Amino acid sequence: MLKIQNLQVHYGAAQALFGIDLNVSQGETVALVGANGAGKSTLLKAVMGLVRPSRGSIFFEGTDVTGFSAVRMVRQGLALSPEGRQLFGELTVFENLQLGALALKLNKSKVKQGMEEIFSRFPRLAERKDQQAATLSGGEQQMVAMGRALMARPRLLLLDEPSLGLAPLITDEIFAIIRQLSRSGVTILLVEQNAARALSASTSAYLLVNGRILQSGNSEKLLADPKLRQAFLGAGSDNRPEASRLGAAGLTNIRLEKPDMTNQSFMPSFKSEDELHTHQLKGLQWTINHVYQGSSFYRTQLEKAGIQPSDIQSLDDLRKLPFTSADDLRDGYPFPLRSVPYEQITRIHASSGTTGKRKILAYTQKDVDDWADFFARSYEMAGITPLDRIQIAVGYGVWTAGMGFQLGCERIGALAVPTGPGNIDLQCQFMLDFQSTVFCSTASMALLMAEEIHKRGIADKINIKKIIYGSERSSVSMRQKISELFGGAELFDIPGLTELYGPGTGIECPNHDCIHYWADYYILEILDPDTLKPMEPGEWGEMVVTTLCKEAAPLIRYRTRDITRIIPGPCTCGSIMPRHSRIRGRSDDMMKFRGVNIYPSGIDSILSEIPGLGSEYQVHLSRDAASGRDSMKLVVEQGEHCDRKRSFELATETVHQMKKKLLVTPDVELVQYGSLPRSERKSQRVFDTRLQDDIV
Repeated sequence: MLKIQNLQVHYGAAQALFGIDLNVSQGETVALVGANGAGKSTLLKAVMGLVRPSRGSIFFEGTDVTGFSAVRMVRQGLALSPEGRQLFGELTVFENLQLGALALKLNKSKVKQGMEEIFSRFPRLAERKDQQAATLSGGEQQMVAMGRALMARPRLLLLDEPSLGLAPLITDEIFAIIRQLSRSGVTILLVEQNAARALSASTSAYLLVNGRILQSGNSEKLLADPKLRQAFLGAGSDNRPEASRLGAAGLTNIRLEKPDMTNQSFMPSFKSEDELHTHQLKGLQWTINHVYQGSSFYRTQLEKAGIQPSDIQSLDDLRKLPFTSADDLRDGYPFPLRSVPYEQITRIHASSGTTGKRKILAYTQKDVDDWADFFARSYEMAGITPLDRIQIAVGYGVWTAGMGFQLGCERIGALAVPTGPGNIDLQCQFMLDFQSTVFCSTASMALLMAEEIHKRGIADKINIKKIIYGSERSSVSMRQKISELFGGAELFDIPGLTELYGPGTGIECPNHDCIHYWADYYILEILDPDTLKPMEPGEWGEMVVTTLCKEAAPLIRYRTRDITRIIPGPCTCGSIMPRHSRIRGRSDDMMKFRGVNIYPSGIDSILSEIPGLGSEYQVHLSRDAASGRDSMKLVVEQGEHCDRKRSFELATETVHQMKKKLLVTPDVELVQYGSLPRSERKSQRVFDTRLQDDIV
């Protein structure tokens, strides 16, 4: 949109700008950072036509506008909110705003429409529209100056030192408005001394020192990298931050106590598949020896299969090993697969699921640390940095979900906003108040929030750039809808299961065509769910996993029942880690509803304990197209000799027991005995119409 080439400006014999090259793309917020006297305001004045360049060119939307007058620049589509506000103090707020549209010679209706838009964006100005500008606070005057510029309906807004002279809380408010303007599509060139503020609010930045551009690039990288900060902003110490060139101008807002977190990486060091396979073999050998020595369950299984630890000489020997299933975990309750002494166990987690004995998994401290490290790797692959604010809207407690997201967040040094699931009002409020940049949830929760954000009209007021979701399947159209209603947020599917540490065992890469899984922590096989024979790469089958370094409860050929496929060949994103597709479904009859795993056997158990109900039922899962909310309808036969007058009572008790034992609240419909279809074979009881198109 704006292109500046070799711009030079003189004030008489004194040269203020030396060969400036700068670009601003449409919809972008670009920061121009520098100390007082660096030439920032001069650059804006040259662009706006308030000073004439002595050399160089300025192009706006492809037109050479070098030397255009200020009035002509306004008519081209530019507007300036100048340093120091420069309001007419004796005029009212309304009159100052009117002046912004003067150069366009708009009719009264257009001016009125523009005024309504300004008052909608700045409600405080509507309350003070008849008040003299000189009597306003500094923050309110800055709002008037920005509103006056917006009255010109600019395609490019120039902001000169909007935080100058304002208290920190008011500065927060002004920069929140700047972010809202950016989210709504306004292109902004922002001049600021406060480096931390400007870089945090922009996508790219230029550092101006003594009239010259010394550095430019991605704002987050410039803000986060301590080496770059020292190289081009000066070397102030922790004790004397003002010693840096911009130390007194806000640079010390950067969290100097965690500089090393900006350079750390959780990615593996492997350079080739051979190195990875060597690592996997060592891990497999360690695991078999570990469980043989420490687990009575696994030792019995291995001895039945006639296998000694010394028999594992290659990765192909994995196929000799026996399988482990979810039933083995339930049978071993409360410490299934335990392979370490009790005193080494530091934590347990459980999967959500059926009634009765849940799948409980134990963790040593190393297990927890490994989980945190590879979850941080997932965040890293999604491009999340210590500067992000991660709103974690998944469950905390005995379930693994929330804890995994939290551990990874702490590992990379980002700010966690642990809201937990549900509570739509709180989620929206925190997105607005904390300006969260990342939202973590189930797929259905993300869709629900997307619809709510759209309904409330706050997409341009929040700052969500990435959404990390998991726990349930999502279709292509569902992902597109979530992204659009969130204002163009980037989505990342993150798989995981409690048995295998928890969520974060891989993540969708930035190319968004696969999931990279952490093969240095576990081996993944894709088998035919009926024959348990290996499937060829690219063919769909059941995911079977074997851990390589898990201490408390290792997994050996654990049947996850998830259906996916290996994607052969290297990924264009450059990662050495192998890939699988998004989860397509299950090889058993488990269903996921709002993040909860439910087995028909669990429903069987509940219904059998309620006198007056029959044994036949159907579960209907659907998704409302308007709200994006999943719903469950449970159709149950009443007992053969049960009085129909008890229908309401029985339905109420069924809802109560389902909520108590399965953590879900269905709509329950009781029907007459014998009205549901019977079959000599297994009756279809689950009808899931939530996904109407493919996952890839």
